[in-house]
Amino acid sequence: MTRRYAAFLFDMDGTLINSIPSAVRAWTAWAERHAIDVDELMAVMHGVRAIETIRRFAPPGVDPQAEFEALLQAEIDDVADVVEIPGAAAFVATLPPERWAIVTSAPRSLAEVRLRAAGLGAPGVMVTADDVSQGKPAPDCFLLAAERLGVSAADCLVWEDAPAGIAAGEAAGADVMVITATHHAPLVTPHGTVVDYGALAVSSASDGSLLLRKNVDAAT
Repeated sequence: MTRRYAAFLFDMDGTLINSIPSAVRAWTAWAERHAIDVDELMAVMHGVRAIETIRRFAPPGVDPQAEFEALLQAEIDDVADVVEIPGAAAFVATLPPERWAIVTSAPRSLAEVRLRAAGLGAPGVMVTADDVSQGKPAPDCFLLAAERLGVSAADCLVWEDAPAGIAAGEAAGADVMVITATHHAPLVTPHGTVVDYGALAVSSASDGSLLLRKNVDAAT
């Protein structure tokens, strides 16, 4: 927490917002419709592009693209209980617009709907599933976000919650901070972890770089 960063790159679901109940409802219905083991699906679908998960699990003869479009619409229609991770909106509001991005495995249409539902605005740079041919755990999405911000990924801090995203951040050469607000079991990781953003604050150096620190005014 003493290193300065050129920019922050945030995953969305499970990191800035909690959309897990919505996602679980949609994916459970999809899995049950195709007689797919729900627990096996849930163990690997978080943080990964939906089309890739569908291709992995869909039975023979199923059109993955058609299934993806139907599932996407189901998720777009079900955002009533999507909320921010505690402190997320206030935290990103303190960041200079040119110093942060969202990097999500969700399609842009779903990302925008979920952000609005959670009361967060979209940043100037948002890399979605639509922007890359290889999703997480490949580093492409984080590399692209850093490029669009005009910085090196190695000088960024990636904020993640899921193993696929953590691996993508590592592969991009970035430092990683893990948000655990939606975790139901401890995650073994060498990276820093925080439950949410309530005890964090950011200061800016004269060159615009960001320093993450504990907010001394936050309750302990």
